[in-house]
Amino acid sequence: MNIEERVALAGRVAEAVPEGAYLNLGIGLPTLVANRLGTEDKEVILHTENGVLGRWIDAPEGEQDSDLINAGKVPIKLLPGAAFFHHADSFSMMRGGHLDICVLGAFQVSASGDLANWHTGDPQAVPAVGGAMDLAIGAQQIFVMMDHVDRQGKPKIVRTLTYPPTGLGCVTRIYTNMGTFEPIQHGSKVKALYINPELTFDQVQQQTGVEIDFSMLSETCRGSSL
Repeated sequence: MNIEERVALAGRVAEAVPEGAYLNLGIGLPTLVANRLGTEDKEVILHTENGVLGRWIDAPEGEQDSDLINAGKVPIKLLPGAAFFHHADSFSMMRGGHLDICVLGAFQVSASGDLANWHTGDPQAVPAVGGAMDLAIGAQQIFVMMDHVDRQGKPKIVRTLTYPPTGLGCVTRIYTNMGTFEPIQHGSKVKALYINPELTFDQVQQQTGVEIDFSMLSETCRGSSL
């Protein structure tokens, strides 16, 4: 995805976050959501596992502080009301079920909502689970943001995981540059909630490793941007 597609994807996720939600943003693509929430339309409380709670945006040029970062080590600027707290308390919040939504990146998501986002199994790769396993089982809902296919053009929405799992049956919704989908628990399909209007259903299906249920959509009415 180019930067415009990434920003648009972050906007789709931000629109789906309800008023009053406690929202954790994982590293990578999810960090872009903070800049797309706005400050007037609704109140959302952001949480980062390294111990920040409240609202923030990416730090403007010249205002970066290497000691003030989000989980992806990106410098941030706190908005009024935000606060720091201990890393251990942050993980207690994650593990205790106090987060309404967590947005994570992923290598793969299965049709039944299994998540793989910490290791590809490549012996040369450095495993990087961070707090993803805690978030996968602790947050009330897991939204995944990712490219629809990997760098080799292989689908990232698959029937079953081929990478080591982070959590099983934990993903609520999948946001990609091709559309928005919901896994079906113990199912063999994913349900399409939105399809990029520049693509046909056949084009999306060809790039997906599992059958898509398009019954909520039509070629002339693609549904909302959920």
